[in-house]
Amino acid sequence: MNARQSAPAPAGGFRIGPVAPANPTVLAPLAGITDLPLRLMAKEAGCALVYSEMVSAYGLHYGSAKTRTLMKTTGAEAPLAIQIFGSDPEIMAEAAVMAAEAGAAIVDINFGCAVRKILKSGSGAALMREPDRARAVLTAVRRAISVALTIKIRSGWDPSGADAETIARLAQDCGVDAIAVHPRTARQGFGGRADWKIIARLKKILEIPVIGNGDINSAEDALEMIRTTGCDAVMIGRAAVGNPFIFTQVIAALEGRRIPQIGHRDRIAVMRRYARAAVCYLGEKTACFVLRSRLGWFVKGLPQATRFRRSIRHLRSEEHIMELIDAYEQILLAGGDGS
Repeated sequence: MNARQSAPAPAGGFRIGPVAPANPTVLAPLAGITDLPLRLMAKEAGCALVYSEMVSAYGLHYGSAKTRTLMKTTGAEAPLAIQIFGSDPEIMAEAAVMAAEAGAAIVDINFGCAVRKILKSGSGAALMREPDRARAVLTAVRRAISVALTIKIRSGWDPSGADAETIARLAQDCGVDAIAVHPRTARQGFGGRADWKIIARLKKILEIPVIGNGDINSAEDALEMIRTTGCDAVMIGRAAVGNPFIFTQVIAALEGRRIPQIGHRDRIAVMRRYARAAVCYLGEKTACFVLRSRLGWFVKGLPQATRFRRSIRHLRSEEHIMELIDAYEQILLAGGDGS
């Protein structure tokens, strides 16, 4: 069987070209957030498919070591989707090849980022306003790689969803294997409500899988999105940051099992594992710097969370990190919050 042939999808799963995730849960690409340590936490919680943070095609083209580091991976997170962004067809094709060589089972192209500097380069959501350039990019990338190809889009530049339909049809014609849809406009950012009706419309007009994204904050939300849109999988971003357990809960709900309740000890334990993974893959010095903000993700809504966030502002070593986590756990236990 060659790389572009599709075998039957596993029971209860879906298929993206030759890739068959074990269940319909996906970690969304989040710039500056979904690094290797966070992706490993999501996989450990049962997430079937994880996406990298977005990687600049231009950075890869010009040999940026920092950019290449964003594609660092390990077999434990397979299958991995690496998301690239850019607008030059040749450079995007070159970057896609690099991503595949780095270990990506899926190369994803960002059609949704609305950050000003990304838009000024003609990348991200700017491509949704330029179908001809979008086609050129997709055609070049599809020709360059044999691994699966996906795109992640928004609803477009106005609430109608017309841009999404145009780009989705174009992408399917260009050989894209699946589309992830975050149905907010480029101008909305993360504000307002995601319009799930656009996901349902794309599902009706496309033959390739449609992955729904936006406003999934619980297992119940995931079930409701699938029920109302017919999407093939759910992609979760912000709700999974510091709370990878959401994937465990979604999978339980999809299988008709009782949704597990997550206690404080579970959250402290996963925070420890994340911190150790960060030190392992980023190095102690870098990990201490990034964990000064990231460890705060794991205590959102917990007692004394502000006190803990203050304590981690000057992390010095892995030992120091573990001391502060241990001390915080003791605070929770002393307050009767160690369930």
